[in-house]
Amino acid sequence: MEAIDVYWSFRSPYSYLATPDMLALQRGYRVKVNLRVVLPIALRSPDILFGEQSAKRARYIVLDWARRAEFLCLPHGWPSPDPIVQDRQTLRVADEQPYIYRLSALGVEAQRRGRGCEFAAQVARLIWGGTSGWDQGSLLADAVARAGLDLAELDAAIATGDQLAEIEANQQALERAGHWGVPTFVFADEPFFGQDRVDTLCWRLDQAGLAR
Repeated sequence: MEAIDVYWSFRSPYSYLATPDMLALQRGYRVKVNLRVVLPIALRSPDILFGEQSAKRARYIVLDWARRAEFLCLPHGWPSPDPIVQDRQTLRVADEQPYIYRLSALGVEAQRRGRGCEFAAQVARLIWGGTSGWDQGSLLADAVARAGLDLAELDAAIATGDQLAEIEANQQALERAGHWGVPTFVFADEPFFGQDRVDTLCWRLDQAGLAR
């Protein structure tokens, strides 16, 4: 079966907005959609965060992603807590990161168990859909259960696993694919960057005769 790799981050609002399309691709085409989790660019390339242009970019993203979510009729709200511990004014990233490494490793393990896209869709909706305190109580476990997985089992697997090494490999593969941002869909070595390029990807899949 043909495959689409989706390079994706738990800190990217546009990655969240892409999750319905990821599921729709699995339903509408004879393809396997692989979740390829990468760390946020704030950790992969922290130097990109500083300077006047970076501040403008951040302000625009905060405006645009919420607008796009409203356009797509998706619930939205900036995460509380943020998956990345970062000063919103200076953009400095904290040394201690209690959320993003666990979330990313869980995503890798979910993909290994064949439920990567489902996991990403449910967990991203919890984080980015306006639920305050998404890390509290059973909220995360319930979201993982809706994806058909068990959070305790995933946590046990990542405690002694090599998921972070796979994340590093994903980041290198994203670079080889010719891009750096997320979400990036790669089909037949051709990258399609952005949630708003899925229609172009579908056009390419139609050309390949992969529609169900």
